[in-house]
Amino acid sequence: MRELKWMSHADLAIRRRAVVPREEYLDHMTFRRLAPPMFTEIFGPIIGLKEEWEEQGATPQELDFSAFRYRCESRGYLTVKTGRLGDPPSELLEETEEFRIFRDGLGRRMKLSKGVSTLPLPMDYPVRNMDDWRRLRPRYAFCEERLAGDWEATARRLLAENRVVCVSIPGGFDEPRQLMGEEALCLAFYDDPELVHDILDTLADTAFRVLERVTRLATLDVLCVHEDMAGKSGPLAGPAQVSEFIAPYYRRIWDLCRERGVRLFDQDSDGDMNPVIEAFLEAGVNCMHPMEPAAGMDIVAIHEKYGRRLAFYGGLDKHVLRRSREEIRAELERKIPPMVSTGGCVLGLDHRIPNGTPLENYRYYIRTAWEIMDREWKRICER
Repeated sequence: MRELKWMSHADLAIRRRAVVPREEYLDHMTFRRLAPPMFTEIFGPIIGLKEEWEEQGATPQELDFSAFRYRCESRGYLTVKTGRLGDPPSELLEETEEFRIFRDGLGRRMKLSKGVSTLPLPMDYPVRNMDDWRRLRPRYAFCEERLAGDWEATARRLLAENRVVCVSIPGGFDEPRQLMGEEALCLAFYDDPELVHDILDTLADTAFRVLERVTRLATLDVLCVHEDMAGKSGPLAGPAQVSEFIAPYYRRIWDLCRERGVRLFDQDSDGDMNPVIEAFLEAGVNCMHPMEPAAGMDIVAIHEKYGRRLAFYGGLDKHVLRRSREEIRAELERKIPPMVSTGGCVLGLDHRIPNGTPLENYRYYIRTAWEIMDREWKRICER
């Protein structure tokens, strides 16, 4: 078995030289002007790929991705806290060569499989009923500590550096899922809606109070939310659940942010989100990523359906990089030209680069993507 040298999220971080100015990026993603093509790597390699590439002769610059040509914005995040506070330190319970089990700040037992994942999976959950939630609710309540730190100076610095200013809120599906687990949450939509509403009302009240203060004093560009609420077979909550439970939370925060100049509401979710895109658009979302083709998220078809209502980044099939050059080119030739001519899109792979991707295929992917983007942009400029 190959010995792994890069095993953590930090080890897998990549270096991209940001060259797109803040206003150009925001105008492009909100369809206010058509900018030259934008192209990025969203997440970088999965565990094990860097070791494969090193054996195949990758340079240090290829291993940290600084060797590759991207055209993207630079983001910075304000450190205000809209989510849970007051977690105690994690406690290691068991460790073997294969895994680590520890207790996290929510009291859950978490299992991390070594050399396979950088994210641990919960083995149990703290909220089973309203009484459990009431014990945890104070950690989600508003307090001045949430606004500690020099975030105003950070916002000014980011603007001076021509970077996009971002802030995050807890997921309307993801945070209750962290508390209850997916199965219990999905059942609670029907069996205990009062509990789910109370969790989301608490999240909304706190995020609103934090961001009401922030948007009075600082410029914000992007509101970010992490959900990861879908797989290949579809989302774990349907349009009815999104509209009843998640949309009121989203709308309360987004309406405030939009009125005060925030341009993008960017939702992160893997999997097939097609059944709930319309519901989330109604809730205020106007940007999604990473748009996984293997789960039916075809950016060409989605753009044809929703037009300027939805921007996105990602959308290029990561799995095709393990196939032939002909298949790589076919993927790029089908998706890049229509996206270059419309705006509202930063092209890139739809998630982490999978193991088994030959380094030479990735080099070819980068070269070919730019060959097509440069060709298409030249055509637009010559019209």
